[in-house]
Amino acid sequence: MTVLSRSHPTTVAEPPPSTPTAPPGRSRPPGVTIAGIALRTPYWVFTAALALIFLAPLVWTAVASVSPQPGTNQVDGWGFGNYQTLATYQAGIWRYLGNSVFVSLLTVALTLLTSLLGGYAFARFRFPGRNILFLLTLAILMVPYATLLIPLYVLLNQVGLQNSLVGVALVLTMFQLPFSTFLMRISFEAVPRELDEAAMVDGCSSFSVLWRVLLPAVKPGLITVGLFAFLAAWNDFMAPLILINDTERMTLPLAVSNLRGQVQGVVDYGATEAGVVVLALPCIVLFLLLQRHYVQGFMSGALKG
Repeated sequence: MTVLSRSHPTTVAEPPPSTPTAPPGRSRPPGVTIAGIALRTPYWVFTAALALIFLAPLVWTAVASVSPQPGTNQVDGWGFGNYQTLATYQAGIWRYLGNSVFVSLLTVALTLLTSLLGGYAFARFRFPGRNILFLLTLAILMVPYATLLIPLYVLLNQVGLQNSLVGVALVLTMFQLPFSTFLMRISFEAVPRELDEAAMVDGCSSFSVLWRVLLPAVKPGLITVGLFAFLAAWNDFMAPLILINDTERMTLPLAVSNLRGQVQGVVDYGATEAGVVVLALPCIVLFLLLQRHYVQGFMSGALKG
């Protein structure tokens, strides 16, 4: 008798489909294509060329300020002899640096205060002659800078601010106000008026609305105005040249300019380059720290909830 056994069929699991792997050396990040790289290449080349054009003089000046040069305090080897010459020039680098810091900070404070209140008034209040007054403020931009310095010198002499760092700061503030007021006006206009109305319903006054509601919203514009005012005051040469007579009150750009011909008309290029480095360093640091707010201020408009 034959017994027939029924065996259960066994299922064999099929191997999972293998994922094709890219050949070594050909892997690309997701979203990056050859066409995209080709389209971005001209932009990269152009921006790199611009960066090289702007950075090359600064790098050359920084290297030349510590390199050996004949006729300077740094003749043998690399070092900081040119900076020692700059530090001991007349009243000393720290005195001129302090004068520049005082003028720049006072200019920034006056510019921020005046442009903040002026921009708020032009953007939020309606009064007779508002547009005419705003156009007159902008008209200062059409007047050549140098032509106003002599009349301003006479005016400062009449009010007792001749040969004064405060007078220099007031003059620099006046020349910053047209652009600063314009920028602050468009910054305020980018903020919805519903915020003002809601705050006034809650019992806020006009000053409280400005301080508590609008000021945080226009912070990028304020930073942009302050940065522009600082750079203009820090690097300005013409106003101190006309308004300052005392060597103890010279700002750093004026002191560096006088340093060039201090020895029988011979230019001390090493000390001059050291002075340029000292002048440029705060501007570079401030711009790198505030560049994000600087861009937002020019885009004028981000409203933070």
